[in-house]
Amino acid sequence: MIGLYTADQVRGAERAAMAALPPGTLMQRAATGLAAVCLRLLGRGHGVRVVLLVGSGDNGGDALHAGAVLAARGAAVRAVLLDPGRAHAGGLAALRRAGGRVTGPGDPGLDRADLVLDGIVGIGGRGGLRETAARLVRQATEGPGLLVAVDLPSGVAADTGAVPGAAFPAQHTVTFGAVKTGLVVGPGRGAAGTVHLVDIGLAGHLPRPDAGQLADADVVAHLGPPSADDDKYSRGVVGVVAGSATYPGAGVLCTGAALRTRPGLVRYAGTAAEGVRAAWPEAIVTAGRPADAGRVQAWVVGPGMGTDDDARSALAEVLATDLPVVVDADALTMVSREPGLVGGRAAPTVLTPHDREFARLFGDVGDDRVGAARRGAAQLGCTVLLKGAATVVADASGQVHVNATGTPWLATAGTGDVLAGILGALLATGLGAPESAAVAAHVHGRAGQLAAEAGPLIAGDLVRRLPATLARLRGAGTAGDAAPGTVGT
Repeated sequence: MIGLYTADQVRGAERAAMAALPPGTLMQRAATGLAAVCLRLLGRGHGVRVVLLVGSGDNGGDALHAGAVLAARGAAVRAVLLDPGRAHAGGLAALRRAGGRVTGPGDPGLDRADLVLDGIVGIGGRGGLRETAARLVRQATEGPGLLVAVDLPSGVAADTGAVPGAAFPAQHTVTFGAVKTGLVVGPGRGAAGTVHLVDIGLAGHLPRPDAGQLADADVVAHLGPPSADDDKYSRGVVGVVAGSATYPGAGVLCTGAALRTRPGLVRYAGTAAEGVRAAWPEAIVTAGRPADAGRVQAWVVGPGMGTDDDARSALAEVLATDLPVVVDADALTMVSREPGLVGGRAAPTVLTPHDREFARLFGDVGDDRVGAARRGAAQLGCTVLLKGAATVVADASGQVHVNATGTPWLATAGTGDVLAGILGALLATGLGAPESAAVAAHVHGRAGQLAAEAGPLIAGDLVRRLPATLARLRGAGTAGDAAPGTVGT
């Protein structure tokens, strides 16, 4: 598990660590690690042209000290000071001793740089970048240099990933001590590029993380193969209420995803029975009510089922059970009209809204996706899986997971039905609701990445790719693979 931390949590850990270390130690560790990542990305040091965009404070100091290390390795380093009177004095002295040059914003040399280091503002930044900084960022983007952010891309909110104005569009971010939540969620995820974590000795001082991000190894722990004593009932029995006679596709996709994930048995109930039976003879299918399906251990309800009186009655029947339930798609629309259908449940319940569905249930998501998911989960006493480029899972206690896997190709019809089926299969095994939701999002994203290797994907490709996805996860997990977007350094 990769811990995600707020700016205040990181600052507190830094203060505690600095109290036990000689002055400047943390900055030297950060700068050395930053320079090492840059050298690895460039492939060499001698002769490369490096431009540092340097603001005031410690973030600029980190950039200057890293520039000094690069200059000592033969790089031609130029520091562009946005506020010369407040630049980090120790960093400036180190850069000059190493042979680096110092200049102002007038002639930054960004059109000739091999590497641009963003040390404008760090985790204490608020709001968008000022005009001079924004202009330099635009020039850097138009130039040929590799764009690397120091700790956090300037203009990104450290806690939420919000980008209220101009921001540095990093291809790589080298972050120090702990991964900040804003690097992996919201627009900040896109601005951060690949995130490299440099250990500067904060581990013993960090509190419980604000949120977590699963790695492949974490997911594999919940996806073990059957044992010799397992049978079709002991591996989880999933009930699916999805699709309709007119639109059977959601039922077919959801049932197929559940079958392909890991349960011993899938029971389908609904008006898409004919289509589901034809597509998946392995499922037990009835055109009747949910109660007609037989004994199950978890339900998935909602994808493509409609919102008429019959659909509402089926939803109420499922939610009246004492079983775990995934509430998706059309079922979310009905719950938004009658929150009491979910609010009084004692059994685990997972709601899976995208932003528009979330707004109907709980109000606008806003800039803080983690906070929004927590708010919705607390309001209805359930687990909320808020879909997006970085899906956020929150439970009623405030526990949060931010998903790291996926691809923009998943933005196509039916992929949410597949996610619901995967999630239902995991819930049926007895895994807790927040853990099931986090693992399902991870597996779904990995399946999308695998399917997208062949080009544009459709939802059915995810179902077909699930066995290979699970096999890859087991292989990567046993090798200690980290979650994408976060690389230990």
